[in-house]
Amino acid sequence: MTPLYLDYAATTPVDPRVAELMASCLTLDGNFANPASRSHRLGWRAEQAVETARRQLADLISADPREIVWTSGATESNNLALKGRIEYLRQQQPGQPLHLITSCIEHKAILDTCVWLASTGVEITHLVPDADGLIEPAQVEAALRPETALVSLMAVNNELGTVTDIAAIGALLADHPALLHVDAAQAVGRVAVDVPQWQADLVSFSAHKMYGPKGMGALFVRRQPQVNILAQIHGGGHERGMRSGTLPTHQIAGFGLAASLITEHGEEERARIARLRDRFEDAMLALGDVYRNGSQQHRACGHANLSFDGVDGEILLASLAKIAVSSGSACTSASVEPSYVLKAIGQSDALAHAGLRFSFGRFTSEADVEQAVEHVSQIIGRLRR
Repeated sequence: MTPLYLDYAATTPVDPRVAELMASCLTLDGNFANPASRSHRLGWRAEQAVETARRQLADLISADPREIVWTSGATESNNLALKGRIEYLRQQQPGQPLHLITSCIEHKAILDTCVWLASTGVEITHLVPDADGLIEPAQVEAALRPETALVSLMAVNNELGTVTDIAAIGALLADHPALLHVDAAQAVGRVAVDVPQWQADLVSFSAHKMYGPKGMGALFVRRQPQVNILAQIHGGGHERGMRSGTLPTHQIAGFGLAASLITEHGEEERARIARLRDRFEDAMLALGDVYRNGSQQHRACGHANLSFDGVDGEILLASLAKIAVSSGSACTSASVEPSYVLKAIGQSDALAHAGLRFSFGRFTSEADVEQAVEHVSQIIGRLRR
């Protein structure tokens, strides 16, 4: 029996419409050619599919298509943004001190990149969230220095679903030379994303978090005024010299259609998902000694991070055989350590170990929620007895 899928924050299933379009770009009778092969019609057609997708993603985030750089995913986009900007500044201003502001609850793709940057001499400030898992603009303001080169904060936390006030932080940085990078992997499809409103300079995206394919992402790089970064992958000068490599037409076309579907249906979909999440969460809290992790008010539509007192977290996760959920980020869910995000917001080791992330999405139904409520309630009752 296939478990009921409630782990949409880890990855989303590819929308069947997206899969159909991708399949049409793979075989000899389809749109399979190299988009860089401009000497024949098949290459032109592939390039047209790539540029259509570029516009579809740009339209979703209110950007110029020329501001979209294709990557292999949000992890690469994050690395390109942070390393690419720091290395550009070092090239332009040799010997100048550099400072970067982030938070201690970012995704490992940011935290580990910052560890590497720190080893090269960049000073890193890690902001600590409040008990609701929120990073406030005032914290950023207090941490700013004349040598601050970059502020990197996620729009939606991958474990808690908490939403950062990116627009307020962007406004705060308007008169400061520091650039604003946003990891928006968890944001698209879960909150409205408007890059100009955010006043962001660099924004990372991931296709597989929004019903597109794995192995595909993008980095928004602002053009007015132009943001300069150094490429981290060389060879061929693709993507205006910022990211070399043959473009995967099928993945890019799928990413574009996934973006277009959110543009068309995103608002109503978010409302429906939030209702399902609230129905599940209310039932869990009614069990007693169950605690919501993160802000109730400032969070994305699909996340419910809950700690269950009186049960062992690992036994609980293993007992939920009928449901696919995570004990934290998908990148760290195999760890026996308590979630570093839950620890950062003040949870005890016991409650951090007993924290589970339930995440809901496009294909979650009311019947799924009722089934999940029944199953989790039974398991919690059994383990507490």
